[in-house]
Amino acid sequence: MVRAELKNQRSSVKKMQLAAKLVRGTAVPTALLQLEFQPQKACRVMLKLLRSAVANAENNKGMDTDEMFISTVTVNKGPTLKRWRARAKGRSSRILKRSVNVVVVLSDKQETK
Repeated sequence: MVRAELKNQRSSVKKMQLAAKLVRGTAVPTALLQLEFQPQKACRVMLKLLRSAVANAENNKGMDTDEMFISTVTVNKGPTLKRWRARAKGRSSRILKRSVNVVVVLSDKQETK
């Protein structure tokens, strides 16, 4: 098992979950192909993270790319930046700039469920 982590990426959990759901439990070549042709920013970020995990597997463990599959993709909430915006009558409203932590774990053999 090989893992790659991405911390404090400026995106919301819901948006990143859509990209994670797309590739969770699939083979790595299929996942790379699917993510490459998606227009969302979260998919571009997930593609970069997946390529990093594949590079870790090839260089550190000597695994073959064609036989790897994505065993787990975990998307967790990261720190939130709290900002404010001026509104009418001297008031203010809160702006939440959310971030996300993502962990991708690759395995060399697919498990039967």
